[in-house]
Amino acid sequence: MRKLLIKGKRELYGSISISGSKNATLPILAASILASDVKLTNVPFVKDIFTMLELLEFIGIKAKINNKKSILELRNNKKDINTLAPYNLVKTMRAGVLVLGPLLTQYKKAKVSLPGGCAIGTRPVDLHLFALKKLGAKIKIKNGYIIAEAKKGLKGTKIKFPSISVGATENAILAAFGAKGKTILTNCAVEPEILDLVEFLKKLGCEIKISGRQIIILREKKNKKKITHKIIFDRIEAGTYLIAGALIGKKILLNNIDPKVIKYEIDILRNMGIKIKKRKNSIIIFKAKNIKKTNITTKPYPGFPTDLQAQLMVLMTQANGLSKIKENIFENRFMHVPELKRMGAKIVIKNKTAYISGPTKLIGAEVMATDLRASVSLVLAGLIADNRTILNRIYHLDRGYEFLEDKLRRCKAEIRRV
Repeated sequence: MRKLLIKGKRELYGSISISGSKNATLPILAASILASDVKLTNVPFVKDIFTMLELLEFIGIKAKINNKKSILELRNNKKDINTLAPYNLVKTMRAGVLVLGPLLTQYKKAKVSLPGGCAIGTRPVDLHLFALKKLGAKIKIKNGYIIAEAKKGLKGTKIKFPSISVGATENAILAAFGAKGKTILTNCAVEPEILDLVEFLKKLGCEIKISGRQIIILREKKNKKKITHKIIFDRIEAGTYLIAGALIGKKILLNNIDPKVIKYEIDILRNMGIKIKKRKNSIIIFKAKNIKKTNITTKPYPGFPTDLQAQLMVLMTQANGLSKIKENIFENRFMHVPELKRMGAKIVIKNKTAYISGPTKLIGAEVMATDLRASVSLVLAGLIADNRTILNRIYHLDRGYEFLEDKLRRCKAEIRRV
């Protein structure tokens, strides 16, 4: 099994180009079921993307990949479409369930395996099914599969989500694309990745309006045959390297980003004493000499993202005093804590809150990744730890970080895969 070897205390210096967003690409790939010819640029070719492409090819959509140029072309001839998404292609990736909405609205039926993904919580699909039922779908769960049908097609309606869910919002938007009449979604997630999906669907001819946490979808006026779309930058990857720079970066330039999208994260780092310079499409970050303690609570966008919580926790181990993180999104999102404690971190968990004492000297150790974001937090810890850190189960990293070792090595980190 592959692992990463990291030798710490190497000061980082250089530039990193941020990849396209995995979390924006996945729902847009699901939306390609609604299109004929699609060309996507700035695509991050990470494991989850390849898994989704396998699923789309099983359904009947042809894909052409250009790795070097980060381009993906998709063609759907709408013949011989398979409305099944099998367990073996959905079990490792939560986003597989996003094909449910477009299959149902386009072909009036779908059979999709209950999804898998990271072990960070139950993340039920109840809200997805709640929205689809409101649109007129008949749904049952049998033998681990969601079986849905709408013989007469879906009908636009008003849907208020009982709680904010990114995936359920995406599935509802995709299903409403082909529904008759107007659909009004309220209490929606409005993450930048969802806004990117909306821009993609507008290019397909769908009329969509967003106001606050309300999204209004009108049936497509004209379905355009060929569209091109550039995927937005990955704000979680950008945040990860911002934190790496704050921990041990002499000076790091991050390119291919929009600083306005991660304003809240930048403000938190600045409040911790980190020096950051913003430009139009880039950010420069400098290593902090004195890191201040802080308290955060994870919330839906524009609040602090749960996907950056583990990385920020590593920075908090180097802050002066007691910092706190309250996790409000997923119930098992502190699985990295025992591994950080093996490296010397002083962290106590009470209910949904982590209490981090610092500054603490971290010592390299053999550790194990438990999920995607936990694994990259251990990489960050290894970068500042004395001696060598060995990170096991790095297949989690490959699900969401493109060229991680290459990007860090270009900034003088000593990290290699064995």
